Amino acid sequence: MSTVIPIGPFHPLQDEPANFLLTVEGEKVVDIEANMGYIHKGHELLGQSKTYDQVVIQTERICGICSVTHTVCFCHAVENLLGIEIPKRTAYIRTILGELERCHSHLLWAGLAGHFIGYNTVFMWAWKYREPVLDILEALTGNRRTSSILKPGGVRRDLDEKHFPKLLEIMSTLRGQTKMLLEAVIDDPVIHSRTKNVGVLTYEDAVDWCVVGPTARASGVDTDVRRDEPYGAYDEVDWEVIVWKDGDVFAKVAVRLLEIIESTKIVEQCVKQFPKGPILNTIKQIPVGEGIGRYEAPRGEDIHYVRSNGTNMPERWKVRAPSNVNVPSFHASCIGESISDVTITLASCDPCYSCTERMAVVVDPGSGKIIYTGNDLVRMGQEKTKAIARELGRPPDLPLKLEF
Repeated sequence: MSTVIPIGPFHPLQDEPANFLLTVEGEKVVDIEANMGYIHKGHELLGQSKTYDQVVIQTERICGICSVTHTVCFCHAVENLLGIEIPKRTAYIRTILGELERCHSHLLWAGLAGHFIGYNTVFMWAWKYREPVLDILEALTGNRRTSSILKPGGVRRDLDEKHFPKLLEIMSTLRGQTKMLLEAVIDDPVIHSRTKNVGVLTYEDAVDWCVVGPTARASGVDTDVRRDEPYGAYDEVDWEVIVWKDGDVFAKVAVRLLEIIESTKIVEQCVKQFPKGPILNTIKQIPVGEGIGRYEAPRGEDIHYVRSNGTNMPERWKVRAPSNVNVPSFHASCIGESISDVTITLASCDPCYSCTERMAVVVDPGSGKIIYTGNDLVRMGQEKTKAIARELGRPPDLPLKLEF
C-alpha cells in the first residue's frame, strides 16, 4: 500500500518554498512530484517596462546567490545582439567576480549540506571560510552581493588594485582550507554513510534530463560553458573542468569542493595578468534584433535571451536558470531511495526555486483560454496585500499602479 508524504511548501530543509509529494511504500520512494512556482517575482514581464540599464539592476535580484551570474549572462545576451566585444580589462574583472561568486556559492551549499545530514561542524567550517570571500567582494565592488557594478559593454566601476594583495592572500588561504575540508569529507565514515551511493544520477539519466553544472559533472558529463564557449578570461588562464563518474551525493560534494580550488587558481592568475586599459565599450543605441547569453553559473549553464524592437527597453527577455533543468532530475535520482535520504538528494543539485519562477498567465488546460493575464496577477497580488494589511489593522501602503 502506497502513501503520499508532502515535503513543503514550507520545510526546515528548504530555504525557499517548494512542494514535493513523495509516494512511498514503506520507507521506499516509488514516485515523486515536484511543484514549483510558489515564488513569482515576474522578472521577465517587469523587464519589458525597464530600460536595459535598469534591467541589469533587476537581474541581480533574480537570485541572492548568483547576482554576478545573471547580470553577466544578461550582458552577454545584449552584447551578442550588438555583436560587440568588451574591453580586455573588463573580461578579467568579470572573471574575478564570477569565480569569487562560485567560491562563496559552493561553500554556502557545502555548509547547508552538512547541516541537512546533521553534521553542523561542516556547516560552521564552510560558512566561516565563506566570510572572507564576501568581505573581499565588498572591498572590490562596494557590496558583498548586489554591487551593481556590471553593465552591457563592460563595467560601471573599475576594481581598485590596492585590494589585490589581500585578494591573493584570501585565495591562498581558502585553497588550503578547502583541501582540509575535502580531506575531512573523504575520511569521515558518517558523511560516507549519508552520501555514498545515495541519490545516484547515472550518466544516462543526467543526459536524458539535460542537467547542467556540478550536477552533470558529478555524473560524468564533461560540460562547462567556460571551456566549451569561452568568455571573459577563461581562455587565457590554466584550469581544469572537474568531472566525477559516481553520480551520487558524495560526488556532488567532491566536485564542488574541487571546483573551489580551481576557482582560487583562476582568480590568482587573473590578478597576476590583470591588464590595463578601458573598462567600457559605450553603447548608444540598441538596434532591432535578438541575442543569447550563456554563462557557467555555480549551479550550471545559465541562459538569457533578449529581443529588441529598437527602443531602450527590451521587447522580450527570457531567463533559463540552471535549476529549471536540474530540479526535474529528482524523478531519476530520488526513485528507489529511502525517505531519510531523499532530503539530501533534493538538496544535492543546489536548487534555487526563486530562479525557476515562470508564471506569466493562467490558462485553462482544457480550452487553452487565458483566465488571468500578467496585469491581472499583479492586480490580484496588490489587492491581497491590502486585504492582509486591513486584517492586521495596519494601513495599506500607498496605492500601487503597475501596468505592462
